[in-house]
Amino acid sequence: MNEVLSFFENIRWDAINKATRETLVMMGASMFFTVILGLAIGILLFLTSRGQMLQNRFVYWILSLVVNILRSVPFIILMILIMPLTKIMVGTSIGVKGAIPPLVIAAAPFFARLVEAALREVDKGVLEAAQAMGFSKGMIVWHVLLREARTGLLAGTTITAVTLVSYTAMSGTIGGGGLGDLAIRFGFQRFQWDVMIITVILLIILVQGLQMIGDALVRKYSRK
Repeated sequence: MNEVLSFFENIRWDAINKATRETLVMMGASMFFTVILGLAIGILLFLTSRGQMLQNRFVYWILSLVVNILRSVPFIILMILIMPLTKIMVGTSIGVKGAIPPLVIAAAPFFARLVEAALREVDKGVLEAAQAMGFSKGMIVWHVLLREARTGLLAGTTITAVTLVSYTAMSGTIGGGGLGDLAIRFGFQRFQWDVMIITVILLIILVQGLQMIGDALVRKYSRK
């Protein structure tokens, strides 16, 4: 028992609690803006694609290109690249505030593709029936597309949330705050492996919790 306690002698629970709160704040804020922005981009990608209500090859090509470029850049490199923009937007490029813009810019295109894929799974017959009934484009999107694709959208939201957890951890490499920052500054740079182990365990618990909640929502809203 004493050996176990001595191994965890570097643990400072106040620092762990603070880092956990920072991770949750980064997660919550970035997820909120990611869902709003990604959902809008995903819907526009779907509607402007071939055979859809707002078919427009040029708009779809531009959107698709931007999304693909942003998805192609590794997150750590993206954080460094947009540091000047981040400082303009939130006044700093480090800490929790400085991590949120790059988190959103990295995750929104990823979520947008998941939204587009979920919308493509909607039965075309349902859309044609809604058009025949005289539904406006806005009504079709809100009452038909999003409703019919909700299980796919919930699954995509869960995947994006889990991905954001890993992004928040990576943001610690350039002082983004949270559990990742704690693991790097103390666990890695100061060789405090007990701190590293605790932060990894907390990140695993967070991911498992998000996955369980997402899976439960998908099951609840899936058609029997």
